[in-house]
Amino acid sequence: MKKISSLLAIGFACSSSLLAQTDASLFRFPDVSQTQVIFTYANDVWVVAKEGGMAYKLSSPPGVEMMPKFSPDGKQVAYTADYDGNRDVYVIPVAGGIPKRLTQHGYNDRVVDWTNDGKSILFASGRESGKERYNQFYTVPASGGVETKLPLAYAEYGSYSPDGKQMAVVIMSQVGRNWKRYRGGWNDDIRIYDFAKQTEENISATDDAGEEFPMWHGNYIYFLSDRGPEVRMNLWRYDLNKKSFEQITKFTDYDVHFPSQGPDDIVFEAAGKLYLYSFATGQQKEIKVTAVTDGLFMKPKTVAVNSYMQHAAISPDGKRALVEARGEIFSVPAENGYVKDLTATSGFAERYPSWSPDGKSIAFWSDRSGEYELWLMEAGKESSAKRLTNYGAGYRYAISWSPDNKKLAFIDKAGKIKVYDIASGSTSDVDQGLFFSHGNMEGFTFSWSSDSRWLAYSRDLDNFHNAIFIYDVKNKKSQQVTSGFYNCSNPVFDAESKYLYLLTSQSFSPSYSDQDNTFIYANSTGIAVIGLQKSTPSILYPKNDTVAIKQEEKADTSKKDAKPGSDQKKADSNAVVIDFDGMEQRMELLPVTNGNIGTLNVVKGKVLYERYQNTGAADGQPSLKFYDIEKREEKTILDGAENYIVSANREKILVFKAGTAAIINPDEGAKFDKPLHLNEMQMTVDPVQEWKQIFTDAWRIERDYFYDANMHGVDWNLMYKRYAKILEGAATREDVDFIIGEMIGELNSSHTYHGGGDMENARSQKTGYIGIDWEAEGNYYKVKKIIHGASWDAEVHSPLDLAGVDIKEGNYILAVNGIPITTDNEPFAAFQGLANETVELTYNTTASFNGAKTAIVKTLDDEYRLRNLAWIEGMRKHVDEATNGEVGYIFVPSTGIDGQNELLRQFAAQWNKKALIIDERFNDGGQIPDRFIEMLNRTPLSYVATRDGKPWQFPGYANFGPKVMLINGWSGSGGDAFPTYFREKHLGPLIGSRTWGGLIGISGYPDLIDGAGITAPSFRIYNPDGTWFKEGHGVDPDIEVPEDLGAMAKGIDPQLERAITEIKNLLKTKGFTAPPVPKVEKRN
Repeated sequence: MKKISSLLAIGFACSSSLLAQTDASLFRFPDVSQTQVIFTYANDVWVVAKEGGMAYKLSSPPGVEMMPKFSPDGKQVAYTADYDGNRDVYVIPVAGGIPKRLTQHGYNDRVVDWTNDGKSILFASGRESGKERYNQFYTVPASGGVETKLPLAYAEYGSYSPDGKQMAVVIMSQVGRNWKRYRGGWNDDIRIYDFAKQTEENISATDDAGEEFPMWHGNYIYFLSDRGPEVRMNLWRYDLNKKSFEQITKFTDYDVHFPSQGPDDIVFEAAGKLYLYSFATGQQKEIKVTAVTDGLFMKPKTVAVNSYMQHAAISPDGKRALVEARGEIFSVPAENGYVKDLTATSGFAERYPSWSPDGKSIAFWSDRSGEYELWLMEAGKESSAKRLTNYGAGYRYAISWSPDNKKLAFIDKAGKIKVYDIASGSTSDVDQGLFFSHGNMEGFTFSWSSDSRWLAYSRDLDNFHNAIFIYDVKNKKSQQVTSGFYNCSNPVFDAESKYLYLLTSQSFSPSYSDQDNTFIYANSTGIAVIGLQKSTPSILYPKNDTVAIKQEEKADTSKKDAKPGSDQKKADSNAVVIDFDGMEQRMELLPVTNGNIGTLNVVKGKVLYERYQNTGAADGQPSLKFYDIEKREEKTILDGAENYIVSANREKILVFKAGTAAIINPDEGAKFDKPLHLNEMQMTVDPVQEWKQIFTDAWRIERDYFYDANMHGVDWNLMYKRYAKILEGAATREDVDFIIGEMIGELNSSHTYHGGGDMENARSQKTGYIGIDWEAEGNYYKVKKIIHGASWDAEVHSPLDLAGVDIKEGNYILAVNGIPITTDNEPFAAFQGLANETVELTYNTTASFNGAKTAIVKTLDDEYRLRNLAWIEGMRKHVDEATNGEVGYIFVPSTGIDGQNELLRQFAAQWNKKALIIDERFNDGGQIPDRFIEMLNRTPLSYVATRDGKPWQFPGYANFGPKVMLINGWSGSGGDAFPTYFREKHLGPLIGSRTWGGLIGISGYPDLIDGAGITAPSFRIYNPDGTWFKEGHGVDPDIEVPEDLGAMAKGIDPQLERAITEIKNLLKTKGFTAPPVPKVEKRN
């Protein structure tokens, strides 16, 4: 833990020769008191006089301290930090001191404000949320103790009225979501909630713009909004008397962030600078701040980079490997020798190294010129590196050398396949994929014929199958080899270029669902071979033992009789000849069991491939296999191998396993006992230079991969310049991440995400849970409620719900492992580090250890799923009771795997209800939910009558009755598509509030060099009528029912209640009744 600073340390800090005075910027999360301003800078909390000047550091634990807030008297500061393994609420004297931890739950607790009396801190947390999509408000005493939950169903940011009887609150927020000028359903309105009356008033429902950070001061509510003509987040205020809005600030190039009010002012950040708005004068001014800092995160450092490995290559003889890590290329020995950084360019990135077959040259992509261009370096002579191309904008992938060392094949981000000729410097266009995304291009493979004339590859066709193509380098013509009737991919020439091996999916064996009559075709990939000439014998020829006849030896007269031109004839004899006529018809399937097979290669006498775990199989590991061509059987090289690369001489392979790599022989039972010395890969990182490269790469990735080449009309070059200027003030990698988010947010697009990288890591400690709601009484806690799912939900239970545990609701839990649990802290304080651990609980019917009993239980490491199941069951049970059991309720949390599971789990149990309520509120999205709609849109095809049993329907698992769907602003992406398709198929009305509005999707992108990720939305959904889905607007409900904090505080869900009303009406008007069994026919 870093030390806590105090005023007494300032003089020492200023006199230290290791520190420097900096005109700092990028101040985040500011707050203001009567005399001071507090903010986060370089991940730590700092304080400065309100007039500006020299700031001093107040706290510096690992990670980022967030949301510091002065107490009303200005003497204390509450903030969110991670001193103890989780982001919790802490309080510290403004003059420095030991921070006091106030919350101990394992979920993030974000400081919002202080209560007006200065006795408690208001914070937001998802600790009891039924769905991870939203937060709720709690207060905790500044002196520590019991937290109190506020009666707000949802809450993100809020501000008490001056008398504390009301609160201005937003229940959802776009803060941190990188979507500027957004107008979708996740934009919230400002609501005024009356605690005594349990009512709400929406003061901004008539505007689609975003409203954030309400601040109640006198008769005004100040807030951030982009409703102005600048379409930038600026400071606004609402006059409670006049019911009118007024714009306060008018920033045009940058947005205002994180405003916070004090007694006399509002402080906020814009363009990295601090500003103060005076309530008295109505004027704003910049606060000039200097900071004494050691610039720790900007200091060049030597780091190990084995954990940053992205791509690798093997030398032609297998003696060394080239490893790309953190933008550098390292030469690493197979066993013995030195590890060397060949590029040493911290401010640039080198990618996709590739060793020439003769071992003399190394090719790679580098952005040293400002764009990724092809470079060549003499092996062993790093200073020889030179740029070969001047392609300009664009991203390119792995490089494949021709065997004669003269040509380089690659594919670019547009799916264009190219060949570069080293001698002439020319580039030939070979072909282009139709539907390729990053994943296809990252895994794209080439195979050269031994004479370097032919280049084999596979690409997609209009039917989504892949076909094999062979490009004639001499005549610059590509020819399709397989028809595309079956999927064929990953072609590989053998060493002599007599055969072409490939993967093909020609095996179809259905796997049936246990729940309904659906089926899939998985594990269908096999291996095939094609002779390149019609006369080439089959490798599966019938075997027949024959007697060898010894021939008489003849004298070798070749050299003596050699004639001029014989070398050319020899070269001609090595030329590879391909009979394209009838080539696919010559294909033969090898006797290898079909499955999830990939990464095909050929070495002498062996066909190498990865066999991955089959779909539907128990958990397993990948395995590197080979097919023995002579013995015609499959054998194992190495279990657990995740990928491999074959050397140019086809005698060695570079294998990747469990985060490391080794060079081994491609033999049966090969040992992975001499891994490469990847831990010796070290480089000097200049953070400031690296941040510039990362920032530029992020900008380029958006430029190159965003679905609209016009960048939504945004001047993308201007955005680079604008945010590069802000980058100059970055003091940490977290600052860089924030700036990248601001820049990509300018695209006004959904799915612009970013994160990860070499950030300051805080330690993590898991908290144990016992699946209950706690209630404080006196000095101890008791069990208020044991959380249950439905009676049939055996997936997870509260540890107190298990047989043999006699702790009941109302009992006091006095201690865990003998340590008392008191109301001096939250009860979770006693469970720190006890996740998934067996513990002893001391309990009693009274708040006394006298007569107390003990129980042994195993804690949960997370109780979210338990609360989620209880939340779902509460709504299902209410629907069931309100409709006399006629209507089923299905909650769909996402359109990803958990949503697929939940839809089927709940549908399979309720398909025979007379009607269904589909609740997709808070839907996380995921995949396109076409299967969801197919399941809900099944219509009756026929019925089956039997002599003794009850008739049944086809399709069996299908609900033919009326349906309604619940939606809200937290539903997005696939959660936008789901109600869109539901409406298009006329399945029923949509009820609730408008959805998120984000159907510009993502499909994979290159990683940044420090391991960070960024997305560049690469496709956009449009409708069957040829119109775009309303991006940034969302799906409007047919029946609008806004969230109502007042009703929900009384236990009423107005949206669900309206759904129940509508489905009852639909049952009366559009209910379905199965036809009766016809009268028995006389068939004689």
